[in-house]
Amino acid sequence: MRRFPFVTACGRRFVLIGLVLGMALIGTLFVVPGHAQAPTGRQFNLGAGMVLNYIKADKTADFEMIVGRLKEALNKSAKPERKQQAASWKVFKAAEPGPAGSVLYIFMMDPAVKETDYTIGAILQEAFPEDVGTLYKTFTDSYASGQIPVNLALVNNLGQ
Repeated sequence: MRRFPFVTACGRRFVLIGLVLGMALIGTLFVVPGHAQAPTGRQFNLGAGMVLNYIKADKTADFEMIVGRLKEALNKSAKPERKQQAASWKVFKAAEPGPAGSVLYIFMMDPAVKETDYTIGAILQEAFPEDVGTLYKTFTDSYASGQIPVNLALVNNLGQ
């Protein structure tokens, strides 16, 4: 026995999708007291973080220029957490070629500053609000593929 014979199978799917999307929207509009709100931006709260960046071979100079501006933004910030980020954020370039001739750059944050946003666009926006559009376009245009963020929890410190 069907409960709603007047609703087709396709219509039921749309109703279900609408209900799911509606519940998701309501969840973003209201915060239930006593429940933590989801963190904003990119955070590394397990102790350390790493981001893999696959950059187009002909755009490495652009990417490295943005990394230089990122360093400038972190170091000139009046926010103490930005200074902490700068102190523990290192950028490495792999000697081996990446997929399809890309160049792998690794951001390593150890220790990561907990509950602090590592989103490049947000950091550049704080320091260079008038230039952020151009900087962010140069940054995103340098990618062969997207970033791969990795939250890292220490399992064993072999030196201790």
